[in-house]
Amino acid sequence: MVFELYINQIVDWVITLSPAEIYLVFAVVAYVENVLPPIPGDLLVAFGGYLAAEQVVGFFPLLIITTVASVVGFMTMYMIGAHFGHKIEEQRSRFWLMRIVDVKYYDKVKRWMQRWGQGVVFANRFLAGTRSVISLASGVSKTKVSTTLLSSTGSSLIWNFLLLLMGWVVHENWQIIGHYLNIYGRVILVIIILAVAGRIIFKRRLKSKSRKAKKN
Repeated sequence: MVFELYINQIVDWVITLSPAEIYLVFAVVAYVENVLPPIPGDLLVAFGGYLAAEQVVGFFPLLIITTVASVVGFMTMYMIGAHFGHKIEEQRSRFWLMRIVDVKYYDKVKRWMQRWGQGVVFANRFLAGTRSVISLASGVSKTKVSTTLLSSTGSSLIWNFLLLLMGWVVHENWQIIGHYLNIYGRVILVIIILAVAGRIIFKRRLKSKSRKAKKN
């Protein structure tokens, strides 16, 4: 209820602005969402699709602006991770940034990075609740800057396009997208858990077969 009220207040304020100001607001939202995960950026981007359908702003200018801002936000966290990586690793929960980023998620994402590398960066926009953690872990891991920039750009471009398109299609019913985004987030979480569990079980079975083969 509080979340819906918060969104409605932002929407009521945005529609009073000029197109140039609206572009600026969406740029700020797309950037900050990558630094402070609680910001409901996805739903607001979907609202941007509705505004584009109403011809208040342009679809493709909004796509470019939100994508660039998202990438800049991602690379900001990347640079923080690259610069403060040793402190983050040594101090963990005592380091100022880890008061924002959940240490548990950070450790999990680091394991993902070790297994799948740039695949995790490319998937970051599709993994709800882990975006800023992925960019931070990518910086700490010092993944190649050019490749990381390319992966995060592709991820942001595809994700923002889909959100804007959905907002355009459902039009004045754009808020229902928030409901489906919540369902999507839960489904992705279940898939990740099953994938990790499956990997662990598969490795254990391989070790078990290897031991049996050695005994025989």
